[in-house]
Amino acid sequence: MVTGDRFEGKIPVTIIEMTSGMPDNFKRHYRLRLNDLLKQVLPCSTTSKTGISLDAAMRYSALSAGKRLRPLLVYASGRALGVEAEKLDQAALAVELIHCYSLIHDDLPAMDDDDLRRGQPTVHMAFDEATAILAGDALQTLAFDLLVRQMDVANSSKIQALQILSKAAMDMVRGQALDISFEGKRPGQEQLEEMLQLKTGALIGASTLLPTAYAENLPESKCQSLSDFARAIGLAFQIRDDVLDVTGDTAVMGKPQGSDAGLDKASWPARFGIDEAHARTGQLYERAIIALEHFDDSADMLRDLAEQMIIRNH
Repeated sequence: MVTGDRFEGKIPVTIIEMTSGMPDNFKRHYRLRLNDLLKQVLPCSTTSKTGISLDAAMRYSALSAGKRLRPLLVYASGRALGVEAEKLDQAALAVELIHCYSLIHDDLPAMDDDDLRRGQPTVHMAFDEATAILAGDALQTLAFDLLVRQMDVANSSKIQALQILSKAAMDMVRGQALDISFEGKRPGQEQLEEMLQLKTGALIGASTLLPTAYAENLPESKCQSLSDFARAIGLAFQIRDDVLDVTGDTAVMGKPQGSDAGLDKASWPARFGIDEAHARTGQLYERAIIALEHFDDSADMLRDLAEQMIIRNH
């Protein structure tokens, strides 16, 4: 049982009570499942004589200790829709590979120029910049290849899944471009939230909506509910990320604290303050939970993930 006290007053949420139905063993099970699948699909060739290996860089990034949030959303959304996990494995892999590619490129010297990611040196630091760029390119390509080659689903499902993920990947790139263009500027709330929705919310949205490509006889109302949920929680997730960049601990987060301020990034805390960021996160969380009202307890895993996304410390 979750109450407002769960947030210790830091994030005001007007929802008094919510049933939380996803035990830790669900997350553990699907993280292990995904890690095993990643080891199977990632290329593994002998490192070249120069010590620079594209395959090694891809595995270094994708097999690092990430939260696997986006694949968990795929499986949780699939459960809400009654889609078997086996049908969703390729989609879960694809969103994680797209996410890893985006992290590699975001960390590059030409972008955020970060040296630490997931508690280890970034790919361009562990290998070199050219290898990092190519590893990101390869992970992105592999993601779409996995969706196309899935044998146990109809072609119409493959096409729909490709459309969902490709749009999200393009939106993510547009969001990153806006993020760079906003450095040193003070965009309004609407502009800022548009950038955050594209940069982070788009892929979280795709993770939630990909199972709709594999569901049968799906009412439009459920698609809309999932879309509304994803849009709200995706934005809340990024605002929480911006707060942690100010208040978090590098050792806990696995990436440099304060990097946004160093680049004069446009973020919710920088633009409106920490208290307003907490308040906005609470509003968005409430909106996300309300969006799932048409689902029964089959969506409790989505509800639990939503909570974890806004109370996390990394």
